Amino acid sequence: MTTKTSFKYKIVFLGHTSVGKSSISTRYVQNKFFEFQEPTIGAAFLAKKVELDDYTVNFEIWDTAGQERYNALAPMYYRGANVAIVVYDVTNKDSLIKAKFWITELKNNVDNIFIVLVGNKCDLKNEINQNNLNEYISINNLEHYLSSAKNNVNIENIFINLATKLPNLKYESNVIGANLHKQNYNKNSCC
Repeated sequence: MTTKTSFKYKIVFLGHTSVGKSSISTRYVQNKFFEFQEPTIGAAFLAKKVELDDYTVNFEIWDTAGQERYNALAPMYYRGANVAIVVYDVTNKDSLIKAKFWITELKNNVDNIFIVLVGNKCDLKNEINQNNLNEYISINNLEHYLSSAKNNVNIENIFINLATKLPNLKYESNVIGANLHKQNYNKNSCC
């Protein structure tokens, strides 16, 4: 009997307060949704193992607080992360401005990080200019999803796609804890 290769990835959630970072991570790990969730203080940690045919992926998920007063703590969580999931609320244009801030912050301060932009609350009326957003996604070579943690739309897809794509990218090594090297490839995706 052969042992499956196992990969481990640190994922950090970033975004404005109340965009649904905790709801997405809780929906994915525990398949639960809480209509009224207290804001995250500092950060919360969750973990989930994904068993695929040829390998196993272990996700270590850091859900950071979105309040301005916790912004200074974010580098502590995104340093060493393989993936950043930057979340905005499709009903709140200001949350997309904050998401763009985090993407710039990551690109300026972190090497070897895979960035995913997620527009949450797609079960509600979308207030975001899609043409401008699509241009931003293309220019910044981002992977993009629309999701609803409440209705469980695209939550599993985000993580399954990460689990299938990340091991196929180039690593320093292919053992647990491997770091990604930046690659320039087309990551555009939508629901």
